[in-house]
Amino acid sequence: MANLLVAVAFGWSAVRSWRGAPPLPPYLTGGMLLLAAITALMHHLVLVNYPETPAPGTGWSLAATLLLHTVTPLAVAADWLLLTSPRTLRLAHIPLWLTAPAAYLCLVLTRGALLSPSSPTRYPYPFLDVDTYGYAGTLTQSLALGLLFTALASLITAVDHIRPNVAGWIQHRGNRISPPAAGGLK
Repeated sequence: MANLLVAVAFGWSAVRSWRGAPPLPPYLTGGMLLLAAITALMHHLVLVNYPETPAPGTGWSLAATLLLHTVTPLAVAADWLLLTSPRTLRLAHIPLWLTAPAAYLCLVLTRGALLSPSSPTRYPYPFLDVDTYGYAGTLTQSLALGLLFTALASLITAVDHIRPNVAGWIQHRGNRISPPAAGGLK
């Protein structure tokens, strides 16, 4: 879901740039960064440590795993660091950013309730498995993750307020045109 939202945002951003429109609003770029960071961190720190998580395999499966969980989050971070103006994110944006993980949790729990208990893909992540932890345990783990996501969003907002304006520097350097020499050539 995060990668799909990132693709839509990047596509929208490209169209806006092509048309000469201003960049996407900071609340969207910050939200994309948070979702990409959650995707990468959950994969690399949590999911790879679960014995039930299948290995990515080889070939296309490995390439897709690498692209979705490593390359795309790094691209989103680079886009944010290099192409967006700093000091634009606000703590007030965080509740909006957290609606995507909350909506995903609702979707996963609803899907799991509707699928047959014998379905092997009933819950996509082991820590969201209601059959194993019950609803109380699953929601407790989800609340803990939500608090971590909130802390990560706060960290992103804080970093935004101390990072240099690389985007302004790149834009300034790219638009520098030297005036012709006074008097022309003799």
